[in-house]
Amino acid sequence: MQEIEIKFQRLSPLATMPAYHSALAAGMDLHAAIAESIVIDAGAIAMISCGFAIEIPAGFEGQVRPRSGLASKHGVSIVNSPGTVDADYRGEMKVALINLGRTAFTVEPSMRLAQLVIAPVTRARLRESAELSETKRGSGGFGSTGG
Repeated sequence: MQEIEIKFQRLSPLATMPAYHSALAAGMDLHAAIAESIVIDAGAIAMISCGFAIEIPAGFEGQVRPRSGLASKHGVSIVNSPGTVDADYRGEMKVALINLGRTAFTVEPSMRLAQLVIAPVTRARLRESAELSETKRGSGGFGSTGG
């Protein structure tokens, strides 16, 4: 398992440093750095502050992913899932939650909102071509493989 160092800058005294909660966890928990509860109505979106910034090394990205418990129990997910945190971003970490449930959801101070997965990045070099190689699937769209 590869390990890298990431700088953490606290922007709010309410911030919780992300941490892994088991030996083989892929994601670190992101917590709400809010002083008061925030209600997200059914169908609404709320940007929730985490109260910190990080410095991800070149060649890596942060992927902000939903927490399975919030999604399965309350219908709360991340609008742009997974959200990408680029290595050159130095702003405050925030999570764009969406309430896909049927009732309002309350975000409490210090609540675990999402997971942050640090992953390597591969950059593609595109080359224009007059044609592409043929495959069995061809140009079949969504659902065309029978899944």
